Amino acid sequence: MTEQDDRRAVFRDYIDAVGLHGMAGAEAAGLQASEWYALSRITLAGGLTSGELAAGTGLTTGATTRLIDRLERAGYVRRTADPADRRKVVVEAVPDALAGVEAAVGPARKRIGEVLAGYAPDQLELLFDYFSRAAPAFREATEEIRATTQERKGGR
Repeated sequence: MTEQDDRRAVFRDYIDAVGLHGMAGAEAAGLQASEWYALSRITLAGGLTSGELAAGTGLTTGATTRLIDRLERAGYVRRTADPADRRKVVVEAVPDALAGVEAAVGPARKRIGEVLAGYAPDQLELLFDYFSRAAPAFREATEEIRATTQERKGGR
């Protein structure tokens, strides 16, 4: 096995572990993976319109509405009027309801915090530079996968 193969295996193992953790976190919080992801995006953004959420998740507008309905029934989000345009609705996280999510991700945050504590400041800067570049790259790759999948479905 070459060094490049070793690195690919390490990276795949890392990505698989992150994905597995996301699925376990969602399950622990009583959410589906798409709901877990949507709640994370809503929380990070401080609120999203349903259109922004649909674009970010790749779901149709109808599926996004049903996802928001499920999150709202579970008490994780609420719909509020957009202060900039009262015709729009913003979906925002309910802070008190996030305790279950925090409990689900707490062990990983603790362990990853311990891992990161072992790095020097310049190494942390490099790691966080990678994270800030890799996240959009993964989102772009996700869109490519979705577009290719849609093309295949349309070609049948």
